[in-house]
Amino acid sequence: MSEEGNDNVERGAGWACASLDDLGEGPGFRKIRGPLGVTAFGVNAIVLPAGYATGSHFHDEQEELYFVHSGRVSIEFGDGSAQELGPGGLAWVDAPTQRRLRNLSDTEEAVYVIVGGKDGYVGRDGRLAEGETHR
Repeated sequence: MSEEGNDNVERGAGWACASLDDLGEGPGFRKIRGPLGVTAFGVNAIVLPAGYATGSHFHDEQEELYFVHSGRVSIEFGDGSAQELGPGGLAWVDAPTQRRLRNLSDTEEAVYVIVGGKDGYVGRDGRLAEGETHR
């Protein structure tokens, strides 16, 4: 089955919805972009086992935004610094900056979402739907 054909994704005209549990089981990557049909940016979730650390990596072009959904992680940077993030924590990392993440719990999984892209922000282009008077 292709990512785009994931049976657990609800779809309509111009939208798609799923839960992370619908997109995979166990630790590791939960691909979001393909199954939901996102085309403007990359997006994945990572389920990190207790005590696990990722390898260090960087990108040639894509900056990334990390959002911690659950658990506590340490994000360690190539300059030797590190930040601890809990639920709701955010970290932006420029493409060439080395980074690795570590689950700080010895007993619980941690879950974070990564959004990546390049070439900038398109601006505020939201408009009210017909008949709406406020956001």
